[in-house]
Amino acid sequence: MIGKGLRSKEVIESIKKNKAIYFAAIGGTAALIAKSVKKSEVIAYEDLGAEAVFRFYVEDFHAIVVVDSAGNNLYETEPLKYRK
Repeated sequence: MIGKGLRSKEVIESIKKNKAIYFAAIGGTAALIAKSVKKSEVIAYEDLGAEAVFRFYVEDFHAIVVVDSAGNNLYETEPLKYRK
């Protein structure tokens, strides 16, 4: 999953259950990131167009893993480090 905002507890639980990863991309970098996509295919909800579920094949993909497959969430852990 790729996005740029928080995910709910339910979504994070689903990420863990399905051994998935949530990538965050910095706003405005879509054109740069798009160059990394070498192939894509719709795997669900084709009728939703850009909101469909895609499988991407990428090289040199520049994004941040915000929630890993164990549920570790940088949106929760990192701000604490800077609140001193």
